[in-house]
Amino acid sequence: MSKTPSPADIERERRLAEALRANLRKRKAQTREAQTQVEKSDDALKD
Repeated sequence: MSKTPSPADIERERRLAEALRANLRKRKAQTREAQTQVEKSDDALKD
């Protein structure tokens, strides 16, 4: 049987989950910004 996690383990897991979510948000923002740059350069090439 698995034992109940200690309060420190629970806090560590919570902090890790929050850090992963923040990292994902940052990566998504970078991807959106890069996509915007590609679209702008594509528009410039069409002219």
